[in-house]
Amino acid sequence: MDSPIPANAPVGARPLGRSDLLTEAENLQDRTVDFRRRLHRRPELGLALPETQAAILTELDDLDLDVRTGTSVGSVVAVLSGAKAGPTFLLRGDMDALPMTEDTGLEFSSEISGAMHACGHDTHVAMLAGAARVLSSRRDDITGQVIFMFQPGEEGFHGARYMLEEGLLGTVADAPVSGAFALHISSTFASGTVHTRGGPLLASEDRIEITVSGRGGHASAPHHANDPIPAACEIVQALQTMVTRRVDVFDPAVVTIASFSAGTTHNVIPPTATLRGTMRTLSASTRTAVRDRVRRIAEGIAAGHGLGVTVELIAGYPVTLNDGTVATTVRDVAGKLLGPDRVPQMDFPIMGAEDWSYVLEEVPGAMAFLGACPAGLEPDESPPNHSNLVVFDEAAFPTGVATYAAVALDALSPSS
Repeated sequence: MDSPIPANAPVGARPLGRSDLLTEAENLQDRTVDFRRRLHRRPELGLALPETQAAILTELDDLDLDVRTGTSVGSVVAVLSGAKAGPTFLLRGDMDALPMTEDTGLEFSSEISGAMHACGHDTHVAMLAGAARVLSSRRDDITGQVIFMFQPGEEGFHGARYMLEEGLLGTVADAPVSGAFALHISSTFASGTVHTRGGPLLASEDRIEITVSGRGGHASAPHHANDPIPAACEIVQALQTMVTRRVDVFDPAVVTIASFSAGTTHNVIPPTATLRGTMRTLSASTRTAVRDRVRRIAEGIAAGHGLGVTVELIAGYPVTLNDGTVATTVRDVAGKLLGPDRVPQMDFPIMGAEDWSYVLEEVPGAMAFLGACPAGLEPDESPPNHSNLVVFDEAAFPTGVATYAAVALDALSPSS
């Protein structure tokens, strides 16, 4: 089982030029773990996270940062000014949890009923706070400013968009943001590894809600009713055929109907049938095309059966599109920091979605995944993010802290 490179690793296994960043991050490990566990015990949902916000403010209080909180959401933005004026680089950690019950059995498990940090946002906050501490000690090496973006509401609440609307990229620092980087922890990558790619990293996401309306009646006399269930079944099947026959396999889409609701008992034809699902794509053009085809298929099949239909396509997050140059730089910086074997090539995107995409629509930037598969498990057998059983290897935290810091230093060093 892989683990992060320890401070006393042989020279050949250690990074070139930035090995002291890992040492500093490792020296902060007890603090990072303690902060993470405190956050993990007290998860909060959505856009208003008062306990989490207060904990971040306390953690940053002894650092010389310009700190402010959000007006429309419970965010924290902290700005570190370097020794010399220059560009601004943004680092992000999201803060919110998921509405689910934790079953990990960890001694620091959630104390809040129906809430769990199952996507690792508690680790993001703790590692970003650690990076703020490391970079504060290196102020003389920074030409420009670093913004630390502690963001609520990533889990479906569009928190990044709210922060952008509050002026995140143009008003909180002396110079507009010219680059950005985020880490996302994953229990299904080997611990202490960093994974990214240029181009699409994560998919767009749209919610599908289709209601087919007919006329109810007795199940023994379907000819006196107008049954919506067969048409709804046809719609489900036709959507799958559409994906395989109308979508370019090299610019893919996923359409999943995950909920089918109709009827109350065995001998009554219901008046309606409702389908709910999700649509994922990796380009704006395919997203537009698939949205149009979902609507046309549902409306066409319903019309063919003499049924009514309503189609709601609720827009979620855009494609998370990494800037190719920034992603390459992240891989190069992480390779020097950790050794190239810790930064394997990521060949394919993932069909999950992220509101970091809103930031990447505005500035060149990238996201990378930090592997944190627990000891004793292989990545393909570890409970994944969003599982009530997910556990993250805390030994990966110094890798995350140091990677955050190294990417910012590379962007804001006098020679960059």
